[in-house]
Amino acid sequence: MKKKGRGRTSRQRRRKSFRTSELSKESENHKQEFIELRKWLKKRKFEDHNLRPTRFSNTGRGLMAVKSLQPGELIISLPKECLLTTDTVIRSYLGDYITKWMPPISPLLALCAFLISEKHAGNKSPWKPYLDVLPKAYTCLVCLEPEVVRLLPRPLQMKAEEQRMQVQKLFISSRGFFSSLQSLFTEDVKHVFHYHAFLWAWCTINTRTVYMKHAQKQCLSAEPDVYALAPYLDLLNHSPRVWVEAAFNEETCCYEIRTTSHCKKFEELFICYGPHDNHRLLLEYGFVASNNPHSAVYIAIDSLVDHLPSVDKQMNKKISLLKEHGFSENLTFGWDGPSWKLLTALKLLCLGPEEFTCWKKVLLGEVISDTNEQKSLVLSRQICSYFIEETKTALHKISHMKNEQTALEYQLTLVENLWVEELRILQVSADILKNVH
Repeated sequence: MKKKGRGRTSRQRRRKSFRTSELSKESENHKQEFIELRKWLKKRKFEDHNLRPTRFSNTGRGLMAVKSLQPGELIISLPKECLLTTDTVIRSYLGDYITKWMPPISPLLALCAFLISEKHAGNKSPWKPYLDVLPKAYTCLVCLEPEVVRLLPRPLQMKAEEQRMQVQKLFISSRGFFSSLQSLFTEDVKHVFHYHAFLWAWCTINTRTVYMKHAQKQCLSAEPDVYALAPYLDLLNHSPRVWVEAAFNEETCCYEIRTTSHCKKFEELFICYGPHDNHRLLLEYGFVASNNPHSAVYIAIDSLVDHLPSVDKQMNKKISLLKEHGFSENLTFGWDGPSWKLLTALKLLCLGPEEFTCWKKVLLGEVISDTNEQKSLVLSRQICSYFIEETKTALHKISHMKNEQTALEYQLTLVENLWVEELRILQVSADILKNVH
């Protein structure tokens, strides 16, 4: 009997599959910037034999395992000398300026100033090998064009606008300190510490630092000093489906990462930035995770009210009660259907005049009546269907813009990916609600 999968056709299929798999990733280990980075890290007592810088077709630049990694195995141990923290900044030429400046600047601003100054120094910067592998631009929402931000789901759009205002406010309030550094530069500091440079530095810290608590320094403000830029380690991409142990080891004086799951040879090694939904990932890190189990579709309370009869004289009181008891935010549809919080809010909004006195019982999860249960179920189906159509409309608009504004294609694709994920969640929720009686 002929053995299955041993013939010429099978071998050709395997070769084709292997070639296709190989095309999905390309090693960057040979690139000059990584050669220089490895030399730089070696001088600081770090060498790595487990991982290799690689560009993956689905996640971009990351780290590939060159051997099979077992749960609990130490995958990276980065010496303190490699980390860029406020200690680095205070020991540098900026230290005296920071110490003298009053009121004290924040740890975040100290790091921003150092990054901008070192990047401006170019070849003269001792941190050049690291700076050369950092992204030239970022895709956090604060960096996106206003017309792209306007295409986001409304709750996220509001957060993006708030983030942009915070960054701009920080930059404006920092101009005095930047001006105090004039003696360090031959040109006007306005041409060094401009908004574009500040935004790049802010995004670098926001997207690439690891958590590392430092003792409070008198020369810095009381804001938490918890940042550490970790060269090479920060090439690890996020996956919501993995978990790692990551912390600074006081005994070894190294920032260490241990995997809690198995990673096959030649596969990308991931870490988890935290149990973040796609709104948080796009806002803070500039990407969307496909099939993210933590993601949900956020529904504003106003959207619920829009689907209810306008003749309800108790509506204002109902909304007030929901807000007062924390049921006006984080109302969501998820992979397991409408959240308990959303259903509870709908039940309260659907209370009839004769049932209104039972609102406390509703918030405690008690069943008031079959009529109330049925009304809230029908309403949840209607709202889910409405948002499915709204999402399809948004996707159609984005598709049209991609054809019209090719320069914004990458930014538009990011927003499109978010809406695609939200559509999938809503469709799953709709199927679940269809089967609830």
